[in-house]
Amino acid sequence: MTQHPRLMSPLTLRGQTLRNRIVFGAHTNNMAEMGLPGPRTHGYLLERALGGAAMVVCEPVPLHRTGVLTRGNFLHDSDEVIAPFRRITEDVKAAGSVILQQLYHVGAHGDSDLSFSPHWSPSGGPSYHDSDGSHRMTETEIEEIIVAHTAAAIRCQKAGFQGVEVWAAYHSLLDQFWTPWSNTRDDKWGGSLENRTRLSRLVIENIRRACGEDFIIGLAVSSSDAHSVTLSNEALCEIIALHDATGHVDYVTVGHGGYLDFERLIPTFFFADKMTAPVTEQLKSLVKHAKITSEAHIRTPDNAESVIASGQADLVSIVRGQIADPHLARKTAEGRASDVRGCISCNQMCWGRRSRDYWISCLINPSAGREFEWGGDRFTPAETPRDVLVVGAGPAGLEAARAAAERGHRVEIVEASGQIGGQFRLAGMQPRRAQILDLMEWYERQFDRLGVRLRLNTYLDEDDLAAHPATEVILATGSLPDTDARQRWLPAEPQLPGLEAGHVWSPEEVMRREARLGDTVMLYDEGGNWRGVGTALALAEQGKKVILVTPDAYVGKEVTRTSADGPARARLARAGAEFHTEHVIARWLGNGATIRSLLTGAEVTLPASALVMATTNIAFDPFPEALPGKRLHRIGDCAAPRLAAYAFHEGRKVALTL
Repeated sequence: MTQHPRLMSPLTLRGQTLRNRIVFGAHTNNMAEMGLPGPRTHGYLLERALGGAAMVVCEPVPLHRTGVLTRGNFLHDSDEVIAPFRRITEDVKAAGSVILQQLYHVGAHGDSDLSFSPHWSPSGGPSYHDSDGSHRMTETEIEEIIVAHTAAAIRCQKAGFQGVEVWAAYHSLLDQFWTPWSNTRDDKWGGSLENRTRLSRLVIENIRRACGEDFIIGLAVSSSDAHSVTLSNEALCEIIALHDATGHVDYVTVGHGGYLDFERLIPTFFFADKMTAPVTEQLKSLVKHAKITSEAHIRTPDNAESVIASGQADLVSIVRGQIADPHLARKTAEGRASDVRGCISCNQMCWGRRSRDYWISCLINPSAGREFEWGGDRFTPAETPRDVLVVGAGPAGLEAARAAAERGHRVEIVEASGQIGGQFRLAGMQPRRAQILDLMEWYERQFDRLGVRLRLNTYLDEDDLAAHPATEVILATGSLPDTDARQRWLPAEPQLPGLEAGHVWSPEEVMRREARLGDTVMLYDEGGNWRGVGTALALAEQGKKVILVTPDAYVGKEVTRTSADGPARARLARAGAEFHTEHVIARWLGNGATIRSLLTGAEVTLPASALVMATTNIAFDPFPEALPGKRLHRIGDCAAPRLAAYAFHEGRKVALTL
């Protein structure tokens, strides 16, 4: 029996019954192959339908040549997509989900590298995606966009989609027409509210006329208060009420942020949960026909139940939560919400891969995007259950042990320390990152459920390994900080100059509270990721004076892919941190450091009571290459120090081979 009755209650849209209130909302997964949906797209969407999502909204299709935004976009204006999409829609519907497709055009915020076309916009404003300007649309071109929406909707209907979602969120083309700041036209498409909404109303009216009364039409919008020029919630409500009055719009889904405040569009752990619930509650009190969907950081079944039960929305869109656990809805329906693997809001492999124009995946669910290869989160039992020993309970070992046990193997995992998680647990101790600690608790619950034997405070040597009865041994012993503190951009120096002066620490020692730091801490960050940035933030928000030195052009370079670098720098700056970019540590003095500019070679000496070196780790692999009678599998950092995503990936991958 579910503990989330409102969330699990059905809802009807245009005669289609949604089995619960959970939507797997539209997002760019970038999985198209030569513009067509293939096995990767098929497996990805089907897994969420099999996992219980009530409605799946497929990745947006650009409806016009000027709207192409990613390498993995589906073909615009082409019937070639119909047949492969029909195979997907038939399977998704057979799995119990209603399936729609989003139609989009980004307006001024295009990507010339991919579209090789001018960006079209109401008034020729600048792009906030790249450095280009845009083309002020003629009336003929506006009519062309209306026709393109209708043609795309007809194509969707032929492909078996039960509706479409018209995109007017995040300051996209339709939102640009709605917003007086970006729409300065003085013809029938600008000025008054009626004129500014003429395009979107005609788009929706024409789709309704072309596709019929049993075709679902949704409208995607967003709320943003970061800049005064964007639509206020009151203005947005007025616009939605105008569209709702037509009776053509069946639901409105409300996201947060946009191209002007991109860090809020896919909010990381820096932002609060349920970000759009207040505005969806306001909209729900106004509309007469449309149902209201709340999205943006509704991560968990408990979040979702509270939104529905309190009347703040009719539906919830949980995207990253269902990327992290595609069976979130099914587990919730079965009363197993505690078995849901919760999203940690890191953005590292979802938006982080999409931002570099790869297909998306998930840091903690490496099967995302590989469902057609790995079977999603539905494990095939092993032909011959075996005894498996996993050495090390960091991310790689945890996932290897869990996945092997899911397949029916008898698994024991040993960990030298007193807690699971390794360095990833230390990351969970950084500000706002406690969702990682929640994930550690999830693994412990899964081990209990699966019968995995966990032995903490247990260090195995070569003799222990040789004597263990398991023939399958997975080595996930991780990595250690480089005791020489070598800097990549001082390649001729075998160690940190002045290391012998002492008071030099690693981020791991800092987060384990083993370091004696004093009041002023210099942190050298050559990774540009959370190991350095998060440790600096933890120190700064503890009241330490932090001097952050990096060889990169700006702090948090590798975090940029997640859209969290700006918020991280802002928090560091507010906490009084001092930044020195494009510098290295020329010499540590014991009570300060001489830093050198990589641009000019100029040096300056700064006082500091301690130095933290976030440099590249060294693999820790204390075992021989081979042991008689054992199959050794090396995964994660003990093979090569990398980010956590690759440890989870290798843990899952090796378990599938046993």
